[in-house]
Amino acid sequence: MTESVPTEGGVPLAGPADPAGWLTLPDVAERLDLSISKVHQMIRDRELIAVRRDGVRRIPADLVANRTVLKHLPGVLTLLADAGYDDEAALRWLYQPDGTLAGGTPATALGGDQAREVKRRAQALGF
Repeated sequence: MTESVPTEGGVPLAGPADPAGWLTLPDVAERLDLSISKVHQMIRDRELIAVRRDGVRRIPADLVANRTVLKHLPGVLTLLADAGYDDEAALRWLYQPDGTLAGGTPATALGGDQAREVKRRAQALGF
């Protein structure tokens, strides 16, 4: 199930650099029709990104669309890791508002026609 914005002490954790909806790892396994161990492997292989929110590892819901992982996400996550970004920094980069991209963030643009532009920008971070 997609969950609302997690809170800590009643204070929302989402901000301009956080997605609005989250999935727990069991939810992702169910959505993708995979075992939970395969979801853990996908995270280790940088095919998915998971961060702790409210003490639980969660994955942004919009990165797991139409029962699949966004096509260009693994490549972008690898480029960000190569540029020295940890998972929290990569998440901030993916959800940083950017008016020059369709949808307003790199994460949203990954699901559309500007996926290659997002990959190009992620690649440029390494230089």
